[in-house]
Amino acid sequence: QVQVVESGGGLVQPGKSLRLSCAASGQIFGLREMNWFRQAPEMQRELVASIDTHGRIKYGDFVKGRFTISRDGAKNLIFLQMDSLVPEDTGIYYCNFKSMSNDAWGQGTQVTVSS
Repeated sequence: QVQVVESGGGLVQPGKSLRLSCAASGQIFGLREMNWFRQAPEMQRELVASIDTHGRIKYGDFVKGRFTISRDGAKNLIFLQMDSLVPEDTGIYYCNFKSMSNDAWGQGTQVTVSS
């Protein structure tokens, strides 16, 4: 069974930065991609950033160059560097590891952007 744990959320002022981390443990066979999603109150969950095992990266349209996803493949770690945060970035951020045999999600980490 794969376990996914996020960390690094918190309360920050607009314009500031946060760095989220995500670690996956357990047996992961045929890893395909690693993703960050977010969900704001009363909104649908949306893709923030995605990186696959070939290093191909996608971002949600709202990112507009402010966020950077990266990975440490040897350790099944991914990161999300978030700069120039705005109140609309507030939400629960979820990490997701997709493999041939599993679609594992973390419990989420709260990000609040407020003055």
